[in-house]
Amino acid sequence: MNEAVAVADLSTVDRADLQAVNGRPLVLPVDQNGTKTVDWAERNREHVERLLQANGALLIRGLKFVGSQQFGSVLATLFGSELLQYVYRSTPRIELRGNVYTATEYHHDLRIPQHNENAYGNCWAMRLGFLCTLPAETGGATPICDSATVYAQIPDAVRDRFERTGVLYVRNYSEIDLHWSEVFQTKDRAVVEQFCRANRLDCVWLDGDRLRTRQINQASAVHPVTGARVWFNQAHLFHVSSLEPEIQGQLLSVLPEVDLPRNTYYGDGAPIEAETLRQIREVYARNLFSFEWQRNDLLLLDNMLYSHGREPYSGNRQVLVGMARPIDADRVETLP
Repeated sequence: MNEAVAVADLSTVDRADLQAVNGRPLVLPVDQNGTKTVDWAERNREHVERLLQANGALLIRGLKFVGSQQFGSVLATLFGSELLQYVYRSTPRIELRGNVYTATEYHHDLRIPQHNENAYGNCWAMRLGFLCTLPAETGGATPICDSATVYAQIPDAVRDRFERTGVLYVRNYSEIDLHWSEVFQTKDRAVVEQFCRANRLDCVWLDGDRLRTRQINQASAVHPVTGARVWFNQAHLFHVSSLEPEIQGQLLSVLPEVDLPRNTYYGDGAPIEAETLRQIREVYARNLFSFEWQRNDLLLLDNMLYSHGREPYSGNRQVLVGMARPIDADRVETLP
């Protein structure tokens, strides 16, 4: 595909035609050819799905969007599924119309490490869609990383240990990080308890209107469609060592480890070694790649095949996100 030419007919486009970013096929420049954006999505849904299944990630450039509601309609059309409500959150977000959210309200000067959305839970979306409505003045990229490549490059001893035990996530919900009412989107303790039972989260109420949950989930999995073996957890992100050293030090100076807002362990409860976490982060750093956001860029991801993150930025920035096609861990083969 000529880099300067946007295509109107996707029926003849395959993975090899995508423009490369850092040597990896990603960008699909399109021409709406005068059609409305939602109509374009309906007309090209099968072709977009075909390209996304083949590549795992797809950056569509050239569509025109007017507002979050239209973005939600386009995503639901392309994914062939209603968008999901974002419950059991790990970062603050603003909810817009139609289950569309700001990608995160996390501090603009901090980096968000690579992660597969909701890999810390036992249910996640298979499809993610990001729309850039306002690029940052500087920075603000959304790097992505091939989860199968990460799996293959994790040292054997590290991978084997995690696959034997899984990952234990311990979260404490209070005003220090995210309160349980924001994470679970309710102020009713009974609703929280019902969610925890349904999702096999051990929960206990603590003094000061605090909640603690514990859950053991997979370290890796087999993609249900492609059969790819993928690294699929957030051990490195939820671990206290992922915080900036100053923030980490402040927290540990006022809280015992058991009360940290979030932390991870091997599934048998043993602490994860600093060297192990360093190796995992190094594999992500070695393989991630990014592009410069343009207004109206639409990034589609298979959430199991690709992780994503966010670089620090300056100025105003807005990226919206919608999620679809939920899948339960029971329907996915885990490793070994």
